[in-house]
Amino acid sequence: MKLLRVGTAGAETPALLDAEGVLRDLSGVVPDIDGALLADDEALARIRAVAGELPVLDATGLRIGPPVGRIGKVVCIGLNYHDHARETGAEPPAEPVIFFKAADTVVGPNDTVLVPRGSVKTDWEVELAVVIGRTARYAESAQAALGHVAGYAVAHDVSEREFQIERGGTWDKGKNCETFNPLGPWLVTADEVPDPQNLSLKLWVNGELKQDGTTAEQIFPVGEVVRYVSQFMTLYPGDVINTGTPAGVALGQPEPKPFLRAGDVVELEIEGLGRQRQELKGA
Repeated sequence: MKLLRVGTAGAETPALLDAEGVLRDLSGVVPDIDGALLADDEALARIRAVAGELPVLDATGLRIGPPVGRIGKVVCIGLNYHDHARETGAEPPAEPVIFFKAADTVVGPNDTVLVPRGSVKTDWEVELAVVIGRTARYAESAQAALGHVAGYAVAHDVSEREFQIERGGTWDKGKNCETFNPLGPWLVTADEVPDPQNLSLKLWVNGELKQDGTTAEQIFPVGEVVRYVSQFMTLYPGDVINTGTPAGVALGQPEPKPFLRAGDVVELEIEGLGRQRQELKGA
């Protein structure tokens, strides 16, 4: 299934994109797309049973919000692609690099992204997002960990590299600026993504292709990421894991590096998971 949330920011309602690409209203069946729903197998089965009978929504002018509401935490994995590590001159990590984004950085897939005040190094990163559907603590294997995944989505891990790298402390200052995690358009349930290590990822800036990668390049595959993270924290339904970005970010380009500015347009997509488009404006 492709689950999504539509409407004005903060007042989104649940919806479904059916097999024919028709947008349908889920608000009469469930109150929202959130951790409570994703952990409820019976509710998900009800949605599947009535999908073709749901009222049709007119998508014209309808905003798409983040596909998951009330996200508890956004866990991020850094330097998780062999090609990205090479382009930035970093050694591939021996263990996954973990950092966090606050849940309030998450916006809709086509919402405006704000360039922070004083920023000169705002960067792009297309990422596969994993959405948790069953509580995971101390998962015993990568295969077992995949059983805790509700589905997948496109994430844009926007980053401010000066704040992240040059201003001291951890990466968090460059990762948690307002609007820095567009998510969606859909949550695609795990049954529709049989191999998360065989997905193409692409990102364009002002129409120019910048990133063209594959999840096959991940240093730590999805199952191992979930297993590893669950050794250090409990993952709850509705939590999100951003699993890293392939080569092609501005940081890895020759000088002068083409960092983002107000007025730029970024588009990104992951095979089968949909497409995003953001216009950048000054904060």
